[in-house]
Amino acid sequence: MKLRNLLAAVSFFTFSIYSQAGTRDYIEVVGSSTVYPFSIAVAERFGKATQYKTPKIESTGSGGGMKLFCNGIGAEYPDITNSSRRIKTKEFSNCQKNGVTDIIEVLIGYDGIAFANSNEMPIYQLSTKDIYLALAKDIPNPDGSETFIPNPHVTWQDVNGTLPTTKIEVLGPPPTSGTRDAFIELALEGGCKAYPWVKALKKKDKPTYKARCHTIREDGVYIEAGENDNLIVNKLVANPNAFGVFGFSFLDQNTDKVQGSSVSGFEPTFESIAAGDYPISRPLYFYVKKAHIGVIPGIEGYLREFTADSTWGEEGYLSDRGMIPLNDEKRATISQAIKSQSPMTLD
Repeated sequence: MKLRNLLAAVSFFTFSIYSQAGTRDYIEVVGSSTVYPFSIAVAERFGKATQYKTPKIESTGSGGGMKLFCNGIGAEYPDITNSSRRIKTKEFSNCQKNGVTDIIEVLIGYDGIAFANSNEMPIYQLSTKDIYLALAKDIPNPDGSETFIPNPHVTWQDVNGTLPTTKIEVLGPPPTSGTRDAFIELALEGGCKAYPWVKALKKKDKPTYKARCHTIREDGVYIEAGENDNLIVNKLVANPNAFGVFGFSFLDQNTDKVQGSSVSGFEPTFESIAAGDYPISRPLYFYVKKAHIGVIPGIEGYLREFTADSTWGEEGYLSDRGMIPLNDEKRATISQAIKSQSPMTLD
């Protein structure tokens, strides 16, 4: 603990010297493409309402943002990273190793992951098992034996006889994306666990279970479309037979072009996500370097703007953009942690 505190003090002192030399006078934010539009909205309001420069926001994906964020303390490293999942243990350890020892975790709200297609096509009624059987690299052998086979499914009707004969084609985010991480965990693994003998593997042989339930097929059915969710929306318009995987906020902003599939009986709506009914939903976060607060100008003000009731509250402008707000109690607890600048611990 003493070594950790010493490293933090040295990092902060060194960073303070760099800052006094005028290396950067604006906030730099990286990370999740899902959180990106919310950060942009807050940054623009913050820039207009204060004497500080508008923060620079980059969409690098949750994993890419964590890597940049955890590289070190100093003006050459981002101050904040957005994430559509919680920081992973190995990422937290990498931060600590590089002197990023005091991190403030901010849970900002919730989001659903839409499995969407063009408005020109019918709304699909899917289960997480259907999604798993369409997109997993290997699936349980249909002969009933407790073995796996390479995924042979070509059309949606191959997956489920009640679905159309349309060819399976899904545009989604790359491995650096928190949206992909959450989609795999909630949709693919959710469907994988529909098989009791596969579910039992989690306790018997966790590496095999994870490999079978978390690996997306690589035969061209799933197409990595980058971190730009708006690009996926446009591609669905151009190819009505395809599906796309992206955050609810992008669905909500493009209802004139695309529609969300029903999953396990619930469509991705503000109400179904807020109620916890829609099965492919997840929390949204951002992470702040405590060592940068008071050194890079404006960070405290940016945090106040993001966590104002008029921003992230039930009637806030982020709700209008598709973010599902936290309840009053959670927002109050998180706001207090921000005011006290309490570093997170990883449970």
